Amino acid sequence: MWIDEPADGRHQDAGTLPHLVVFTGSGISVESGIKTFRASDGLWEEHSVEQVATFDGFRADPERVLTFYNQRRAQICRAQPNAAHKALAALEQDCFNVSIITQNIDDLHERAGSRSVLHLHGEILKARSSVDASLRYPVSGDIALGDVCDKGSQLRPDVVWFGESVPLFEQACALASQADFFLVVGTSLAVMPAASLLSYIGVDTPCALIDPDADALSPPGVRAINTTAGEGVPALVERWRRQKNFEPG
Repeated sequence: MWIDEPADGRHQDAGTLPHLVVFTGSGISVESGIKTFRASDGLWEEHSVEQVATFDGFRADPERVLTFYNQRRAQICRAQPNAAHKALAALEQDCFNVSIITQNIDDLHERAGSRSVLHLHGEILKARSSVDASLRYPVSGDIALGDVCDKGSQLRPDVVWFGESVPLFEQACALASQADFFLVVGTSLAVMPAASLLSYIGVDTPCALIDPDADALSPPGVRAINTTAGEGVPALVERWRRQKNFEPG
């Protein structure tokens, strides 16, 4: 799909630049040393999802859940953005409007320089009240048992657990519908409702998926690019920057 400069002079400001919407999952952060959510045995760091990624698990053993996410937070703070994160951020500097929708709770997109990042599943560098989701606080160290919100309730990680609503999903759908090109990176498209985002893009909007297993994962009409995020994203972005147009590769 060519995104040419039209005769009327559009694409002169950030609101009308060619709009790339990128949907990223854990696969984009693997090359930064951040583990995917679950291993093949269904466990994450020897814990079941029910133990550490549900509100029932938090209610049953809040200290275990806090410790688990404190360890994840420390790991993420040590990690660095990789070539894929950096390439997407660089694209913003060369006449493209880039919006990122991510399932990841890390801040690697932001640290790479991306300015428009929507975290569908929350952010590990924030804490929130366990009784009032509107009370959020930045956090870079540990959340301890006994740390409370302004209402006196225990703080929890500001992440969306299984069984909880995804409060930013409607905003993500609106972004998807505005895309000139939709790029999926490093996700199996298996987690709902996020996986349904593809149904909100325009019927004529080109879409590609970058993943080592892209052939198996790509729905009909989605171009499969079988490679890692660290290789595939920079290569595709460099073509777009050079040619000033979106093509799936």
